Amino acid sequence: MAKQKDLLNRLADVGEEAITKVAGSQTTARFMESVTGLRERMDDLQRKVRGLDELEKRVVKLEKQVADLQKPKTTRARSSSPARKRPSSSTSRTTTRRKPSGPASSS
Repeated sequence: MAKQKDLLNRLADVGEEAITKVAGSQTTARFMESVTGLRERMDDLQRKVRGLDELEKRVVKLEKQVADLQKPKTTRARSSSPARKRPSSSTSRTTTRRKPSGPASSS
């Protein structure tokens, strides 16, 4: 068992040395910078995606408003257009009335 403990201690020491070397290398530092940058980009992406839900709701609302505006509104067009306004019935009768022709008109 003493040999086994000695072997495990040596393996642990070699493992610690390997971890220290890996942690101190330039490649590991660049890898960690990349991971950190990736995390920051993911945070930005999540913020943007959360904002898309609100934008989609606004687009749906605007599309509905445009569709409502495109529908023909007959009551609005007649009441708001001053060119289509008809004169009152009393003035239209007097202007369109003709004098009767014949013996009654000579008096």
